[in-house]
Amino acid sequence: MVTRGQVYRLTNLHALVCKVSGKLAGAATYRFDNTGCELMSLNALTQGSGVGTALVKAVEAEARKTGCRRLWLITSNDNLDALRFYQRRGFRITAVYPDAVDEARRMKPTIPLTGENGIEIHDEIELAKAL
Repeated sequence: MVTRGQVYRLTNLHALVCKVSGKLAGAATYRFDNTGCELMSLNALTQGSGVGTALVKAVEAEARKTGCRRLWLITSNDNLDALRFYQRRGFRITAVYPDAVDEARRMKPTIPLTGENGIEIHDEIELAKAL
């Protein structure tokens, strides 16, 4: 994963998984830094099942245990579903980084030019929530 000019390997991050009836239903990865806890990835196998919300709450709990006062994440400008999801859970847009995805594409050329809903991907959007 490339974000804010940094390359991260998800296998090197903290992770939580969610199982339903013994089967994998979703996972989240996160990391701690001097500004709080950054949610790096969130994946639920079924949308609308509550798995994503449960994982966000679990990451919040882990962040609080370590004394973090802020949980934050980065998404791209085309990810309207993520923007809606996180804002409904109390996250606020705290920064926009114009052309950040264009810069990341130089390090990771596989990042597509066009994303969800046919929107060109150029910018990173930071969302954060006080803990």
